[in-house]
Amino acid sequence: MDLGLQDARVVVTGGAANIGRGIAHAFAREGSRVLVADIDEDRAKGVAHELIAAGAADAAALGVDLTAEGAGAAVVGRVTQLWGGIDTLVNNAGWSEPGWFAQQTDRALWRRTIEVNLFSAIDCTQAALEPMREAGQGALVFLSSDSAFGAVRQGIYGSTKAGLISLARTIAREHGRHGIRSNVVAPGLVLPPADVPVGDHSVWAAGVDSMFTAEQVDSVVGTQALRRATTPDDIGNAVVWLSSDVAARQVTGQVVAVGGGSSMP
Repeated sequence: MDLGLQDARVVVTGGAANIGRGIAHAFAREGSRVLVADIDEDRAKGVAHELIAAGAADAAALGVDLTAEGAGAAVVGRVTQLWGGIDTLVNNAGWSEPGWFAQQTDRALWRRTIEVNLFSAIDCTQAALEPMREAGQGALVFLSSDSAFGAVRQGIYGSTKAGLISLARTIAREHGRHGIRSNVVAPGLVLPPADVPVGDHSVWAAGVDSMFTAEQVDSVVGTQALRRATTPDDIGNAVVWLSSDVAARQVTGQVVAVGGGSSMP
């Protein structure tokens, strides 16, 4: 099925590693034009080169701290400068430091988590809405998480991811009249491929073992209905589907959980 994404102008925030990289590659396979926006400019450039080889009509990288003032305008300005507009914004950038909620009392930790996970999406989305309204069409996809529905040692992170669901649905209701669709993908646990670097800024920079033990990973997979690991490609394929005005023309305000049945919202 042709998803109608050939030459689509796409921004993937946090696109330099793991889930973001998987999403960017999924659009490349559809022949889209993809801007990889990430704080790790070197990794973003590396992914952009990968995308050309994977079939993207064009690809570029933008090194940007999405928590900085004016970052959203810079991202949308760059994609507009490159390709004359924006068709899809994927708000994927995220950060987490697992810990017991009662012990995570450092407000600097709260602020960083909220700034990266929630405020960056607000900023980029507000910047993207104007050109999408002018064009009379656009797709927004927000990356939430199983943690949005409550998860051990993910209280602050999960709260920001729950906020994204509310944000996405508000935008769907307010901007559907302008031809703009807004949806959410909620991944389960997605480990970075062992043979692909993630860069120093990634939450996985210190290795998978720094986040989860092998026993914890097995336990998570064991609770899933499908009993198999979720990959970045799984997430990318779901995002591409939601971004397609052919396959998902009448889909907006929805949460699609992609975790093998780890959650069923």
